[in-house]
Amino acid sequence: MSSNARATHLTRRGLLAAGSALGLGAALAACGSETKSGSAAKSGKGGPWEFKDDRGQVVKAASTPKNIVAFTGTAAALKDFGVEVVGVFGPTTVKDPKTGAVTPDVQAGDLDIKKVKVIGNVWGEFKIEEYLKLNPDVLITDMWEKNDLWYVPAEQKDKILKVAPSVALWAADKSMPAVLQRHADLAASLGADVKTKQIQDDKKRFEAAAERVRQAAKGKKDIKVLIGSGSPDLFYVSTPVRPTDTLYFKELGVNLVVPTKLDQAGWFEGLSWENVGKYAADIIMLDNRTSALQPEALKSKPTWAALPAVKAGQVIPRVTEPVYSYAKCAPLLEDLAKALENAKKVA
Repeated sequence: MSSNARATHLTRRGLLAAGSALGLGAALAACGSETKSGSAAKSGKGGPWEFKDDRGQVVKAASTPKNIVAFTGTAAALKDFGVEVVGVFGPTTVKDPKTGAVTPDVQAGDLDIKKVKVIGNVWGEFKIEEYLKLNPDVLITDMWEKNDLWYVPAEQKDKILKVAPSVALWAADKSMPAVLQRHADLAASLGADVKTKQIQDDKKRFEAAAERVRQAAKGKKDIKVLIGSGSPDLFYVSTPVRPTDTLYFKELGVNLVVPTKLDQAGWFEGLSWENVGKYAADIIMLDNRTSALQPEALKSKPTWAALPAVKAGQVIPRVTEPVYSYAKCAPLLEDLAKALENAKKVA
């Protein structure tokens, strides 16, 4: 992932505290299984269920899963496609340090945070005991690197995967329309009607927004757009070729800044705040996640305030981890189109 959160992921994998030592016997291992045999997903109307995920694994169950536990963003996408989950892990709630009020994280979408069980709200947190209580039929999450299950702690992975089958869908290296279709495919396999008027209207809105971006980009070829994320010590400039959203922006003709010195995994270039102006940009799309510094916090960085795009008021939020439903992705394209249409050449 092209952000400081992705950097955290890469550097902290080996540092996460080991999960509690639970004795998961053979009975738990029998709760679900995965196999590489079989083929395409089947409808979730009854009888045996199977779905071929983006690892190429065909995940099977005796019947369509009902007790679904998923990464927060994936759960939010499934909800938009008509599938409810019982539990989530990943950024779900945010607590106001002053008032103590708890509100949904930006990645929670339209999830009812009072109804789903949150078994992990931060990186490295996955409460296996609470997971077991949910009697899960399947675990579903994103995948940013092949076979790396997003927000499933590496130290607990083997224990977790013994409890129920897992499904992983790409959240990188594929263009946004393809990723959206895969989420729709999964929802359909789980019994959802993905042909409802609402979903079809959302898809039409998404397609119209994409065409609007294409036309805006065509008319503003000289406008350079930088994808960035702020942390206390570094500013991360994302490559556009791996994240699903920026890859799609690129396909639509947006003139995106391409950093030249990427991290080992090929996601971003980290710049010191003294060098934050290395790449000229007319628009900055800034990581909107709670793990990244937002514009108000960045005001204390003099070099940030001096950037042409910042001075011109041409900084817009970037939903770095989109909720992959047409309802949630259409506004992202609309906001980008509007920014391009209104942008002035400042760098």
